[in-house]
Amino acid sequence: MKSEVVKQGIERAPHRALLYALGISKKDLAKPFIGIVNSFSEIVPGHIHLRAIAQAVKEGIQSQGGIGFEVNTIAVCDGIAMNHPGMKYSLPCRELIADSVEVIAEAHAFDGLVFIPNCDKIVPGMLMAAVRLNIPAIFISGGPMLAGQWRSGDSNKFVDLSSVFMAVGKVAKGEMTESELEELERIACPGCGSCAGMFTANTMNCLTEALGMALPGNGTIPAVEARRTNLAYETGQQIVEILKQNIRPRDIITNNSLYNAFAVDMALGGSTNSVLHLMAIAYETGIEFPLSLVNEISSRIPHICKISPASDYHVEDLDRAGGIPAVVKELAPLLKLKAKTVLGKPLAQIIDKALVKNSEVIRPVSKPYSATGGITILFGNLAPEGAVVKSAAVAPEMLKHEGPARVFDGEEAATAAIIQGKIKSGEVIIIRYEGPKGGPGMREMLTPTSLLSGMGMDKEVALVTDGRFSGATRGAAIGHVSPEAASQGPIAAVRNGDTIKIDILGHKLEIDISKEEMEKRLSQLPKFQPKVTSPYLGRYMEKVGSASKGAVFISAETK
Repeated sequence: MKSEVVKQGIERAPHRALLYALGISKKDLAKPFIGIVNSFSEIVPGHIHLRAIAQAVKEGIQSQGGIGFEVNTIAVCDGIAMNHPGMKYSLPCRELIADSVEVIAEAHAFDGLVFIPNCDKIVPGMLMAAVRLNIPAIFISGGPMLAGQWRSGDSNKFVDLSSVFMAVGKVAKGEMTESELEELERIACPGCGSCAGMFTANTMNCLTEALGMALPGNGTIPAVEARRTNLAYETGQQIVEILKQNIRPRDIITNNSLYNAFAVDMALGGSTNSVLHLMAIAYETGIEFPLSLVNEISSRIPHICKISPASDYHVEDLDRAGGIPAVVKELAPLLKLKAKTVLGKPLAQIIDKALVKNSEVIRPVSKPYSATGGITILFGNLAPEGAVVKSAAVAPEMLKHEGPARVFDGEEAATAAIIQGKIKSGEVIIIRYEGPKGGPGMREMLTPTSLLSGMGMDKEVALVTDGRFSGATRGAAIGHVSPEAASQGPIAAVRNGDTIKIDILGHKLEIDISKEEMEKRLSQLPKFQPKVTSPYLGRYMEKVGSASKGAVFISAETK
């Protein structure tokens, strides 16, 4: 066992003395040491209950003859960090999480790891750490939040955090009163768990299941159900079995399992952030996975699930319909079913008994919402390295759009213009200098997109940015434009009034100017001057690479 380095030999007497101080017995020293990496936090609703999950995991480990040690990482609530300078820290925390797991696991020589994430950047940060360390590991998330119920007219309406963001736009337009908004905000998030729609957190927890790194149910069993605690106990038991079989993350996360994850993502119409995070995991694993492959997968995989914000269904409905195993079974002829999983079985055996229990929530592949996947990668002279859009949440009339650019150097200016009613129908809002370097931290633009949706303008106005979008975003919201403005990408050369051409079905994002004019404008741009003074964000800017490669830290030689 790896932990023998701190347990065996006379020179390890001081180490054993410290272990005894923890309450470990001499007999326990012969058992595997499992790190339970918990992201518990009292400021994140998705994580407030994770102590109970960790305790169940620990009991499961003990039942199989292991010793569990709970350790912690940081966690950021993207909803609370949204639309103010705090959002600059959300994506950068992903690298901190991966690094901190490496530090704690290596320093204490754990034999295996159980990861307990739930919200947006914690899941990919932990997955990156898992493949980097490559010691036996398994994931158990905290599970999704239930949807809230709001009395609307003569019926109850199911709502979530996205509903509140959009309601702000309705109040700004005069279609909702502030007292109605106050009532909505009190009931939209009824308790613990990751926000109830197919936003980034739930997308990534579902994809962890599709990757083979978590037990069935990880992505969809609600946070408040006893089944979630039972799954945590079983996860604790399974890590000991994984250790016996010496199954490691890089045995599971391969080209085939990444293909499966992207395929399930397409079927679900998941968050655009999943592309960023899966690319980062591929990079960390050493797998070459060009962004163009995502469109190839999308062309083969039908979009069979629509979950909020694309519909009124929520993740709890997906769970009742059969969860991710049922989605995978419906897609089975299109997937790599020999891919390994943490159960020590191929994916084909995991889904053998899965059933679709509601064919409206999980449609058959013969009757999809669309024949192609719910996420699309766009290329063109405005995004030579690519851009990402959640096509599943775009109104049909906006799948192809052409309009004049309205340029804003930052989210705040664009948000103010939207609230003040200064955006005209047909325009294409450009928000730039919000990329990995330019933000820094690639902020999410949920506030401007929600305002547009709440005002009913998501069918009239497109938004293009080198920043990111929340999984709760709907409308023609195109993000991750690469290269970013801070790296003198073409988006930095856009001027007010330039014609922007968007063709989502054709995978195109272009500006109607000549190559010569583009080169002239770019040559006249001043050198980017960062506006932040934070030491960490300063170091982040120096190391972070393009969004097209997952916005990971890369060496100067490979940039």
